[in-house]
Amino acid sequence: MTIPTREKMIIGAADLLRRWGLHATSMREVVRHSNTPRGSIAHHFPGGKRQLLEAAVHHAGQEVSGPLEALMREYGPLPGLERFVMQWRRVLEESGFEAGCAVLAVAVEKYVSDQREADPQQEQQVQQQLLDQANDIFGEWRRIISYALQEAGSPPARAENLALLIIASIEGSVALCRAARSSEPLERIWEELHLLLEREPGLLPRR
Repeated sequence: MTIPTREKMIIGAADLLRRWGLHATSMREVVRHSNTPRGSIAHHFPGGKRQLLEAAVHHAGQEVSGPLEALMREYGPLPGLERFVMQWRRVLEESGFEAGCAVLAVAVEKYVSDQREADPQQEQQVQQQLLDQANDIFGEWRRIISYALQEAGSPPARAENLALLIIASIEGSVALCRAARSSEPLERIWEELHLLLEREPGLLPRR
């Protein structure tokens, strides 16, 4: 099936974000990486780099939210999270530990326009928009996990705190794995999370 040009550019930008980070994801590199015509930028993204990045971050968020919610629904929080972590391990290993989290890249790096004479105030506004978008996506992931934990019997406040801990732990371990060129940090952190979660009431694996 042929992928439309606009979607190819979004996928390409999301892949660059998770591999190279926000600053290195220029329009020129997106065109090269996605093998799309340079003239397509103005047609599909009249808002320029800002609009493309927002679409790419949304895409990256949905790539996580969809599978995560499906795993929580089908397997419950403990076995579902284990499968989710193993998916992350495959992404890391299959990319040679180059691919991290595109949403995290937006959260920790400064936005810089591709234009040499960009307005600093406008750049700051785009930066804030991207940060707000990343925060909303992290919040959605926490909501998915918190809901699953509450369905399994955790009190709401406890579920919220655990969901925050889980997201922070997985995101941090992915960064550690990239630096170490090994999946060991993710595996060890998951072992500790597993020990913590299996003590929670109602979180035993479904039969």
